Amino acid sequence: MRRGRLAAVIGVVGELLITAGLVLALFVVYSLWWTNVLADRQAAKQGDRVREHWAAGRGPGDLDTRDGIGFLHVPAMSGDDILVKKGTDPKELNQGIAGYYTEPVKSGLPQDQSGNFSLAAHRDGHGAKFHNIDKIDKGDAIVFETKNTWFVYKVFKILPQTSKYNVDVIDPVPKGSGKKERGRYITLTTCTPVYTSKYRYIVWGELVRTQDVDEDRTPPAELR
Repeated sequence: MRRGRLAAVIGVVGELLITAGLVLALFVVYSLWWTNVLADRQAAKQGDRVREHWAAGRGPGDLDTRDGIGFLHVPAMSGDDILVKKGTDPKELNQGIAGYYTEPVKSGLPQDQSGNFSLAAHRDGHGAKFHNIDKIDKGDAIVFETKNTWFVYKVFKILPQTSKYNVDVIDPVPKGSGKKERGRYITLTTCTPVYTSKYRYIVWGELVRTQDVDEDRTPPAELR
């Protein structure tokens, strides 16, 4: 009799564990796949809107941050053109975009004569635009596309892991990059290791040239 009751209890516990496992698996699928689908759809719509504005001769101009200021291209990391908008709060990054910092250190913009164009994006979930940031090597190209100009950067330093509280990496002259003087820099930041937010992964680049956008929006050689 007691064995029967024990077997029944074990059976119930087993079923509960199986159910809990299924619920957890569904949550993981939602977090790591479905949020990517939703974010990619939203980012694509916003990106299309920006390009339509450009084609129509309307905003966003260099300082119009309403719908986005341009598109990030990193061939070594992804074939996507990543919409860049103002802000790095989760509500912004969850849209499947990259955001430029407004705090704790204000980002420079590409057209500034000096400064650090510092960006953040998710590495997993919500579009995961920087998922393959570890594929970037020194010497690789990072290109930022605006309405009128292509800004071409070259990666010069990578910091695979640092504290998430290390905000010095996005200073105008980023500490830890080896640079000592003001220049025109770009910094990509995201969480590491993958699927955690314990540390930050940093990539630094420096502007090497600009190229005017022609009527056909012919990409620079680095993107062909």
